[in-house]
Amino acid sequence: MRCRSCAPLPKEVRRAADLLERRWTVSILYVSHEGAVRFNEFQQALGSIPPATLAQRLADLEEAGVLERAVIDARPPYVEYRLTRRGRQLRSLMNALSRFAETSAGTA
Repeated sequence: MRCRSCAPLPKEVRRAADLLERRWTVSILYVSHEGAVRFNEFQQALGSIPPATLAQRLADLEEAGVLERAVIDARPPYVEYRLTRRGRQLRSLMNALSRFAETSAGTA
């Protein structure tokens, strides 16, 4: 059977896939989808992610308009990351991933 939709991916889909397929990106988005998250909270949630990799992925997601970085004026000041409006569009993807993981637990 021949593939009916084997045309090249549209540029927009390819750009989104390029962003999402980077290691740790989906995990970072999953952690982000419940609210504001600090850098050290990402590290705790993700476990073995190297700090330099986390910093780079956060910068990539910020540049892509998916996360926003907010400096909170407190004593001491701190930084939080939040999903932007564009990033919140990925919530349904994260919810679907959660459901998939729950129903796939224990299957190979």
